[in-house]
Amino acid sequence: MVDYNTTILDAFCEKPAEGTDTTLCNLYTGVAGISEGLNVFFLLFAGALVFLMQSGFAMLCAGSVRQKNVKNIMLKNLLDACGGALGFYTIGYALAYDNNSTGGKDFIGTENFFIRDFDSGGDLIGFFFQFAFAATAATIVAGTVAERCKMQAYLCYSVFLTGFVYPVIVRSIWSGNGFLTAFRDDPFRDVGVVDFAGSGVVHMTGGATALVAAIVLGPRKGRFYDEDGNPLETPREFQAHSVALQILGTFVLWFGWYGFNPGSALAIDNPDSAATAALCAVTTTTAAATGCVTAMFTDTIIDMLQTGEASYDLTMAMNGCLGGLVAITAGCSVVTPGMAIIIGMVGGWVYYGFSKFLIAMRIDDAVDAVPVHFANGMWGVIAVGLFANEDAMATAGYNDNHTGWFYSWGKKSGDANLLLCQICCVLWVCAWVFTIMTPFFLVLNALGMFRVDALEEEVGLDISHHRGAAYDLEGPKKEDVEELMELRASRHGKVEVPKEVAQAADESQEA
Repeated sequence: MVDYNTTILDAFCEKPAEGTDTTLCNLYTGVAGISEGLNVFFLLFAGALVFLMQSGFAMLCAGSVRQKNVKNIMLKNLLDACGGALGFYTIGYALAYDNNSTGGKDFIGTENFFIRDFDSGGDLIGFFFQFAFAATAATIVAGTVAERCKMQAYLCYSVFLTGFVYPVIVRSIWSGNGFLTAFRDDPFRDVGVVDFAGSGVVHMTGGATALVAAIVLGPRKGRFYDEDGNPLETPREFQAHSVALQILGTFVLWFGWYGFNPGSALAIDNPDSAATAALCAVTTTTAAATGCVTAMFTDTIIDMLQTGEASYDLTMAMNGCLGGLVAITAGCSVVTPGMAIIIGMVGGWVYYGFSKFLIAMRIDDAVDAVPVHFANGMWGVIAVGLFANEDAMATAGYNDNHTGWFYSWGKKSGDANLLLCQICCVLWVCAWVFTIMTPFFLVLNALGMFRVDALEEEVGLDISHHRGAAYDLEGPKKEDVEELMELRASRHGKVEVPKEVAQAADESQEA
């Protein structure tokens, strides 16, 4: 919508007539500068929170893998940020957002590589904010292929994903020139795809890539098959080495999501943007909490019916929470907090069901990233087509002539335009990612660049690839302990060696 008062002031202050009092123009210019600075700081703060999610992914993945692979997964998470920064800076941002207008439709951008024409604070902070999202899409894959993926393969697909695959999705849905975007004068089906913060653009893209990678790479040694290649009757569970790191990573991710979703308002200097950011914070909270308890108690009830005993799985709680967060990401600005609870609840069930489905299909996902990001990304996109609220859509800047299907039925219209747009989004993301990434991973695998050697996998990637284990667990030498006890005995009489000290010394000697 054009702000005619602002337009008139711009024209008046650009070339004021001779002798005109410019006090109003000076005041207007000052307020405009404050407004721009406020928006830049808002995106700087939100982008920093999104980037902090990299540490959340690192902690969650490190806690979820076995002790012998901690260094490897931590390095991959660090390189995600590095590869994402370089890939998105060189070509990714230009492919996604070059000539970001409401003009013609095109597949990719063709100018502004290396963001060479960026000089304003708004342009530069826009790149920073979008880079943080691109790095998130790449990081999703790291956990799925943990404990068996070669470093060179990881570097290849991380740069390829952030530099080409992800920007094409961004272009189609978030750019003003995209064929599915809601930000055109003539949007797809008169409304376009509503994916406010990226359930489809970010999470489905990363999750779909992770699914393809897991299928091509194959399961970890001993997960579903014995040494002779025969299927195990019951899949083997690899216990996480640090629950503390897992829960720390979950909390950091939840915290970072308050930059991910409210920050996608992209501005904070006007009432509508502020209201949208505030709504996002509330819907994000309710969906996360509901997803957590839904997944955990669903698992508890089913297990109790099978065994007669109640137990509470922390992994279900953590991933249910993350599933709820992914599910609400698309619609956080256009649904009410009550509807966010429903979306989070279904998100918990989606995570639970898809996690069990992957196990049944013998697809090994080391951290359950595919159920969290791919399955709940799909649900989140579709949920907008069901629950989008007319008033919230108008406030967030979308066309409110087409709302969620359930609201349409409430008005006795049955208008399903928005739902059809959301379904098209899901189909497009799946088609693009599967078509591009499947041959990419197959080529890596055929060249022997994808999976580590079986012996290296058994020993652990920390020792075989990173010059030693992540933790120094070496205890004191047994002879040193005995010498210390003899010295103390000579001073104070007979001294018994504490049981714990003796045990640690024996274990160190055996090692």
